[in-house]
Amino acid sequence: MSYRPPSLEEFAQLRRGLPVLAALLFVAALVFPMWSINVHAVQYPNEVLHLDLYAYPRISGDYVEMARLNKYIGFYYPDPVYWQPNFEVHQAAVDVPEWSLGPLAFVAVAAGGAFVAIAPTIKKLKRGLTYQLLGTITVFTVMVADIQYRLYQTGHNLDPEAPVIGVDPFTPPLVGKYEVANITSFSSLGIGAYMSIVAIGLLVVAFYYRDTDATFSTAAGSIRRRLGSIRTASPSDRAEKDDGTSVKPKQG
Repeated sequence: MSYRPPSLEEFAQLRRGLPVLAALLFVAALVFPMWSINVHAVQYPNEVLHLDLYAYPRISGDYVEMARLNKYIGFYYPDPVYWQPNFEVHQAAVDVPEWSLGPLAFVAVAAGGAFVAIAPTIKKLKRGLTYQLLGTITVFTVMVADIQYRLYQTGHNLDPEAPVIGVDPFTPPLVGKYEVANITSFSSLGIGAYMSIVAIGLLVVAFYYRDTDATFSTAAGSIRRRLGSIRTASPSDRAEKDDGTSVKPKQG
């Protein structure tokens, strides 16, 4: 039996179209930073240092200034091993070879979504949507756990030959504030990370609609109708919906 590719009309269905959009977002996310850090240091009283880290070995922003500050406590940017980064790698830096493989993970997840979208039958499409969602969540869960472990490892392997001694080991968080010596840092997700989160959300929606042939237009119409019914509902109607009860009119 020969393979019959889906028609263009079928890609208007959420269960086929959304995995394609998610794939595009995963690939596009590689262009943008995944993680950002704002740093306040007494050595730079009139400015906030900023770092952007990508899914591949690249750091942009004030990475030279930050490297100068970090060397005093023996905290160094990681060594990606397989890919020459745009920053100087210290000989005492922790090896993080998986950083070089980051783009492969994003491309693989994107390719999986595109492959699922062209499934020849609905049965294979539904099975593919299930595997794609579970696989994507697993991949990114492992990535986040690995990043947090590497942050712990780097912060707990400070160079004993560093000029400043007595700095307690620490673990920079993925999101949040932390202080080391006289440096205060604020970590946050970057644009690329948010794009990846949106892409995963699209896969969740595609999985939710796996048993229907709902399209983008029908879904948009359904949302508009629901919003319209909420706006036009009277206060008493909303009160009835809120407490889960309804009032039946009395019979003559």
